[in-house]
Amino acid sequence: MGEEMADPAAERPPELCIVGGGPAGLFAGLLFARAGVPTVVLEKHEDFLRDFRGDTVHPSTLRLLHELGLLDRFLQRPHNRVHGIKAYVGDRLIEVADFSHFDPRWNFTALMPQWDFLDFVADEARRYPHFRLLMQAEATGLVRDRGRVVGVAYRKGGEQRQIAAQLVIAADGRGSRLREEAQFPLRILGAPIDVFWFRVPKLPTAKNETAGIFTRGRLIALLDRGDYWQCAYVI
Repeated sequence: MGEEMADPAAERPPELCIVGGGPAGLFAGLLFARAGVPTVVLEKHEDFLRDFRGDTVHPSTLRLLHELGLLDRFLQRPHNRVHGIKAYVGDRLIEVADFSHFDPRWNFTALMPQWDFLDFVADEARRYPHFRLLMQAEATGLVRDRGRVVGVAYRKGGEQRQIAAQLVIAADGRGSRLREEAQFPLRILGAPIDVFWFRVPKLPTAKNETAGIFTRGRLIALLDRGDYWQCAYVI
């Protein structure tokens, strides 16, 4: 979990600075570092140990991990496997999805806490000397020179710092501070629903029982996480 001891700002300036250590930011950092691009990722938290809403890695993503040569090491991390999804519609049990016809290497959805997934991606990225991850480094703004973005200002250890970069990627979430500062247009699509997430303890079963429950005016998804249900109640 520890970050690199050396501050990349004190070494060769990176060609790329990615703000945000979520799945998008970390995976972009991994891919650029694999390609030989000096890359630094800034993540404002000290670790990834936070609850997330979506902890599923789908067959299509597992296939991409295989194509990148990462799948075997990924599956060494603790996870649950969902080979099919059923739903209770009224008083009927219906099979909604069956992944068994896919390649056996990725014929399931992997349930893995996102903090474990992020740890995995960060560990893989650290295999490359061009990659640096700075934790507890909160981006505070863009650095400009004659109208061009040339880096990122960030706060770390109570100090305000800057890091130069030829390219900056804002992967700091839906409320991106950098996107707003760069005045990129934002299109809000809206959504007719919201979701209330909670968990309910359960006894582990030999087979994963991930399912959905549909009744008139109500929908809830139940993700079988072994010793608890991760529940998504649709409002």
